[in-house]
Amino acid sequence: MKIFIESIIMAFDAVRANKLRSGLTLLSIAIGIFAIIGAGTAVTSLNNSVNGELASLGQNTFQIRHKPSIITSNRESMRYRSRKPIDFAQAKDFKRQMESAESVSVYDNESRLIVKANNLSTDPTVSVEGIDEGYFICNNVVIDEGREFTAEDINLNRPVIILGRDVAERLFPAISPLGQQVSVKGHRFTVIGLQKKRGSILGSSLDDLVYVPITMYQKYFAEYITLTIFVKAPSKEALSFVTDEAIGIMRTIRNVKPGDDNNFEIETNESLAASFSGLTDYLTIFGFASGAIALIAAGVGIMNIMLVSVKERTREIGVRKAIGAKRWNIMSQFVIEAITLCQIGGVFGIFLGLMGGLALGSALGFQQASVPTTWVVGSVVICTFLGILFGSYPAWKAASLDPIEALRYE
Repeated sequence: MKIFIESIIMAFDAVRANKLRSGLTLLSIAIGIFAIIGAGTAVTSLNNSVNGELASLGQNTFQIRHKPSIITSNRESMRYRSRKPIDFAQAKDFKRQMESAESVSVYDNESRLIVKANNLSTDPTVSVEGIDEGYFICNNVVIDEGREFTAEDINLNRPVIILGRDVAERLFPAISPLGQQVSVKGHRFTVIGLQKKRGSILGSSLDDLVYVPITMYQKYFAEYITLTIFVKAPSKEALSFVTDEAIGIMRTIRNVKPGDDNNFEIETNESLAASFSGLTDYLTIFGFASGAIALIAAGVGIMNIMLVSVKERTREIGVRKAIGAKRWNIMSQFVIEAITLCQIGGVFGIFLGLMGGLALGSALGFQQASVPTTWVVGSVVICTFLGILFGSYPAWKAASLDPIEALRYE
């Protein structure tokens, strides 16, 4: 234990004695750990936020789409290009036949539109969501002022609209929006409800949107339309049965022959989260690779510091060996010093990585920023391994010195 404490003290003495050289080396370690921890913090916060947002939609809900919502390559994109869209007639037929579901909703959207009211207008960032009365149940959307759409609104093509909070605050800063008129693409709608504020994710507001009946959406906004169908099962236990029924009905509606693959996609919240996690893995790999390069360079610096330390302390090593110090005593002393140097840089890197990752998460609007405990522990292990790997040769060289020659060294 005494040797261990003395070795740590000597490591700090080495940093003080060679401030510039030690500082540059420790900076390299800090940069490497920063890249690893920063990427880990950002990825963990991102995944937690996305999973939380998906969970808020309900664990019993799944989507039916004509192609996956997340496509990772051009080859995969080409594979789905020939698929026919899910049109409104198919969606209505599916909704009519789907008996075991708690709710079924037809959905599409168009983004980057401007909404106007009186002399005010929004930025061209608003998403217009075409929905029906079942959307609110399927996706746990809460209307906390006014009312939701009804089946009559959809079937009678009523020009009504529900506003997200960002749109409402921009267009009606001093009065209630309910009953007011707004214009989208030159078409006028009456405000009947306000969505409960949801916040943002990935720097994108979840309140910068408006809802219109899907029939009005098709009339005014849809140019090339392929619909998404949301289906909510009565319970988590019934999800599998409802999914199987939905697949069977869609295969019939879209004329899929027995033995052929589905020409549509079933996506649950779990599958979407898994697909998104696959994308964030690339960020993890990039961060780890960048950190590894910096750590290798730092390891060479650690070895250089330790070799200089061996040379400067040659007489001290000779004295220790002359009074009975064993080879493992000398080796352990220098290895512990190397590990300590790595851990000093690692502590700074962990702190900077956590601050950087959490700051990035806050800037992007992550709702559930978190500290990746596994990555922090892993960084400590990496720094320990780095010290052992690059401190072993200097330690071996110190332990191999001949005590007589070492005592003669000037």
